[in-house]
Order: sequence, then structure tokens, then C-alpha cells
Amino acid sequence: FPETHGITFRIQINVKALLDTDILLKLLFHLPVNYPSTLPEISVNSDQLTRAQCTDVKDKLLEEAKKHLSEPMVHELVLWIQENLKYVIKQPATVYNEKTTLSKAESTEDAIWMLLLHLDHMRAKAKYVKTVEKWASDLRLTGRLMFMGKIILILLQGDRSNIKEYLILQKTSKVDVDSSGKKCKEKMISVLCETKVQPQHKRFQMFEVKEYSTLDELQKEFEAAGLATLFSEFVPPLLK
Repeated sequence: FPETHGITFRIQINVKALLDTDILLKLLFHLPVNYPSTLPEISVNSDQLTRAQCTDVKDKLLEEAKKHLSEPMVHELVLWIQENLKYVIKQPATVYNEKTTLSKAESTEDAIWMLLLHLDHMRAKAKYVKTVEKWASDLRLTGRLMFMGKIILILLQGDRSNIKEYLILQKTSKVDVDSSGKKCKEKMISVLCETKVQPQHKRFQMFEVKEYSTLDELQKEFEAAGLATLFSEFVPPLLK
């Protein structure tokens, strides 16, 4: 996709398909400048599906997208394919080693990447915050840990490999405590978006922890960083 127009989101999701096979779907959404009144361009890759199956998935996503024209839809489409993948790929999924050609976006490993995470809760807040700050500094990641009401978001920018490393730490370390005060791993975390930092995005100079009293304040933080689309696509659904 031409990088200059609009925004590209890469989303990877594991979807239960037939016979409880897990399918890793790599979805690339390119949102044109006048999205959502124009449909996104979508590309679908998966090592476990044939090219024909990937095309089927893409066609079905585009059909579904038409129903949501003029409202932010990436989030809806991801939920829809998680529910409906098993009906879209009728034949049992077989593992294919034929690597589908990597798109340009995937081959630029050296680019700066951005990750948006949603945490369900923090019981041991002070300790948790310290841990996140330490990881961010060790991995030279910049961004924000954002609190707004019950919403906790972590927005990170940095080398793609360091962002991957961060995710591993976040999922495997005992970062919080459970209701009885025992140390526990983070199970309630969701990756809302992982994407290459685009020219219109501002780079964060450091990692900061911030509290916002209104959604409006939070939105302004995203807008100041050139991330208005990211905000409107992923944050409002969390309030439901």
C-alpha cells in the first residue's frame, strides 16, 4: 500500500477454527485518508491457510465492511472474523509452508513500531507501574502508561524487536497480585494494535505515566501525538 496516504494497521489474532485448530491470522488494514466513508484496503495472510482461503477471508471481510460504511470498523471486523472464520474456511485448514510473500510493511524490521495495550486492572498499582517503567527504560521504549477511570492503556514506541520483547515480559512475569495478594502474571491484557510508526505520528521522547480525569483529556493526548484514528478505533469500544 502507498505508505503516504492514510494509516496502516497490522493486527495478528489467533482464531479457533475447525476442530479447535488455532489459526494465526495476519490482517493488514490500510485506512484511506477519508476512512471510514471509504472502505479500508485489507490484506490477509496466514501460514495455515491456502492463498485461496486467505482470499475468501479477505472478500468476506470486505463484504462485512460495507455494512459498517461511515463508522470506524476495524475493531468490528476483527471481532466478526473471530466469530465467523470457521464458516468462511469450509475445508479443514491445513498447514502450508508456502510463505505468502511478505508485504513491504512486514519486511522493514528496522522501522519504529508502536504498540497499544489494554490492561484490565492493576491491584498492586505502585509496583506494577514501577515494573512497566523499568521495562520501558531497559528496552529503550518511549510512550505513555495512561489511566482514565477504569481504563488502563500502555502505548509504546521503539524497535520492533524490543516491543516484542516487552510483550513477552508483560505476559510471563509476575507483575501484579491476585485478590488474595499473591503475585500473579498478567492474564487480562489485550493487544489493541501493533503498527509501524507513520510519518504523521509524533515520536514520544520519553516514557511517562499519566492520569486523565476525562475521556476528552485522553483523546487530546492521542490527537497531540497524531493518533486520533487510533483513539477513535480502539478506545471508545473499551467503554462499553
